[in-house]
Amino acid sequence: MNRVLIVDDDAGVRAGLEIHFRRQGWEVRTASTAAEALAKFRQDPAPLVVTDMRLAGDGDAPGETGLDVIAGVRAVAPQTAVILLTAFGSVPGAVQAMRAGACDYLMKPVAFPHLMATAERLLAAPAEAAEAGGQAAPAMPQAAQPEGASALVRRGLHRARQAAQAGADVLIEAESGAGKEVWARYLHASGPRRNRPFVAVNCAALPDALLESELFGYVRGAFSGAAAAKPGKFELADGGTLLLDEIGEMPLGLQPKLLRVLQQREVDRLGDVRPRSVDVQVIATTNRSLAALVAEGRFRADLYYRLRVVPLAIPPLRERREDIPALAEFFLRRYAAPGIGSPRLAPELVAELQSRPWPGNVRELENFIRRAVALATGPVIGLEALEWDEAAALAPPPPPPAAAEPAAGGLRAGLSWREAERQLLAATLAATGGNRTHAADMLGISLRTIRNKIREYQLPPRAQCTENLL
Repeated sequence: MNRVLIVDDDAGVRAGLEIHFRRQGWEVRTASTAAEALAKFRQDPAPLVVTDMRLAGDGDAPGETGLDVIAGVRAVAPQTAVILLTAFGSVPGAVQAMRAGACDYLMKPVAFPHLMATAERLLAAPAEAAEAGGQAAPAMPQAAQPEGASALVRRGLHRARQAAQAGADVLIEAESGAGKEVWARYLHASGPRRNRPFVAVNCAALPDALLESELFGYVRGAFSGAAAAKPGKFELADGGTLLLDEIGEMPLGLQPKLLRVLQQREVDRLGDVRPRSVDVQVIATTNRSLAALVAEGRFRADLYYRLRVVPLAIPPLRERREDIPALAEFFLRRYAAPGIGSPRLAPELVAELQSRPWPGNVRELENFIRRAVALATGPVIGLEALEWDEAAALAPPPPPPAAAEPAAGGLRAGLSWREAERQLLAATLAATGGNRTHAADMLGISLRTIRNKIREYQLPPRAQCTENLL
């Protein structure tokens, strides 16, 4: 049974993490301070520690941080995997944390499936021993290899390993749900940067101004509220790998600055007067055709060619159906309760899965298996699992051409433009069941615009987007 020590001074976060890990069959211990955590760890070292960056302390050790936890854990068991959880305000400390020996760090609020995938990745491969200055340096376990044995996957893995060894920047293009971040992490772990930071930023998840400061950082006083200097993601990834997810959503105004960083390997913090050198391998991912965006004038051609040093296209699941049985078994092992009596997949179900189109790719298959495991009533999961899934959910969703018409038809004369826009957006989201991607396609606007408008009009968030957040 896997074991984890969770360290967080927030009782709610601590309890939530404990519940989720226990549901996956983990043995869990918790602590609210660094002193308590290290006392428990010395008594019984766990192979994984998950710690918050900022800890309130207990009076005897005020101002504790995750750095104290990492240092104490490394002194006892250098091979232990440590995941650091950090909020926006504590991102600068992540640099010291990675240097101190954290194997990975995740931003709060953290989605539990992402945390679990990171934990499993860190414990999946044996630790690598290294010597640095006469002392054992913390090892970074290898990332799990993307599942699949088809010729398409084998060629992709070979190219990823080549790019990793060369340190070349990579552009990964694939449909949503194909596992772009899994491939990016595999690429990082396959080269000489494997023991250095892997930092990811979603270019579509942040407003334009915040995205710039997140990527490049800022100095104290650069703008109102900048009370302290903050390194950007390029600096956090120095010596390692930076993943630019959904690069196609990056605003045009920010693209020249990114291009300069890629060419010069120097970053200018907002408000700073001197550049800072960085050594970073950049992996950009997109589920859209950047070439098409270039043709539409929505993406710079020079940036496209600079990112596309090594192109890597991940084939959709429908083009590598021979990989579906292995993927299904992989997810079955992940979500089935450990021990005797774990369910297995009936051959006829596996055959049926291979005949499906899977428009949501690997993510859709994963969710199907997870649902089948949760609803299974016997030792064998058969064709009845298909009955728990609407047939329409396994086919590409047809565009609802008239979905927005009732809302438009109901608009009254004299309604303000802002209110008309709000009503149309709300109606479109309702028609798509809250699916922001489909709503963006229907309205002919970007996913970033959809997200910004939802915040601007304070529309209610989708329930399913928050249920896994801690």
